[in-house]
Amino acid sequence: MLVWPVRVQGETSAAEVARAIEGFNALPERGPLPRPDLIIVARGGGSLEDLWSFNEEIVVRAAAASMIPLISAVGHETDVTLIDFASDKRAPTPTAAAEMAVPVRSELLSRLSALGTRKLSCWQRGIERHRKELSLLARALPKDILAQPRQQLDALAERLPRALRANAQIHHTQFSRIGGRLAPQLLRNQIERRRERYDGLNRRLKTGLLANAQAHRVRLARHRDRVTACGNAARRAMLTLLDQRAARIERAERLLAAFSYREVLKRGFALVRDGEGRPLHTAASVSAGSRLDIEFADGRIGAVAEGEARMRPPPAPRRARRSGGGDTGQGSLF
Repeated sequence: MLVWPVRVQGETSAAEVARAIEGFNALPERGPLPRPDLIIVARGGGSLEDLWSFNEEIVVRAAAASMIPLISAVGHETDVTLIDFASDKRAPTPTAAAEMAVPVRSELLSRLSALGTRKLSCWQRGIERHRKELSLLARALPKDILAQPRQQLDALAERLPRALRANAQIHHTQFSRIGGRLAPQLLRNQIERRRERYDGLNRRLKTGLLANAQAHRVRLARHRDRVTACGNAARRAMLTLLDQRAARIERAERLLAAFSYREVLKRGFALVRDGEGRPLHTAASVSAGSRLDIEFADGRIGAVAEGEARMRPPPAPRRARRSGGGDTGQGSLF
């Protein structure tokens, strides 16, 4: 008896039960560990949640695919799980499963004897019934109904020996005629003609095979040249495409560098951010004591705002210069 311990409830229970069934089926028949003749999947009773592992699809599929006979003995008599429908036999309890697997020898002998007795009595009753039916049918037939068939049978029986002798004579004549045609010299001539014919066919076959092989060789060389040419063209096209994509990436990189704010910082400007890294666009958005992060072209420094923001008056508009006195005419270009 082999025991494969598994969990019978819990998250990993279904997978362990399925692996145990598949493991027993994977054992070789004449290996170092003998393959069992019967598998019993058993556990005690419990609630529906405790027995739920035996309703999982993986367990039901493993039981249905088992090549070894399987008895399911899960729970008590009132407990029903899906493995009961996929197994070869369902036992109401684990104890009943053990009794089914290992019955008493005397009970088996008694059952076999009873089955043999029943079979013999059924056969005797059938024979007796057919005998009675035959007797009834014989009484229903007229007495002279077999007279004409009997006369025909007698006539055929008288003709049969003569027919057999005539048939044997006919076959003897045919065999003698065929035997005359089977002279050794005739057979040697036929064999020689067949050999010459087969040699000719063999030569034609070899010639055809060589020609076919040469044609295939030429066709393969032509296809090889075409594949090589296509490969070279594809390689050139790939290189051209890669050059074009590299040029596009280089142009995009230059364009990105031209529009980057870091180019502006190199011209003497600075980028001011608040403590959370958000850029500040106006002085009014900065309050006293706020932490600032100022980024220059060559690095970043931290700072703390002091005082309130002072609004700068807008610059006065420039007045156009006039040449000469109060001449309102056209100005001088110099």
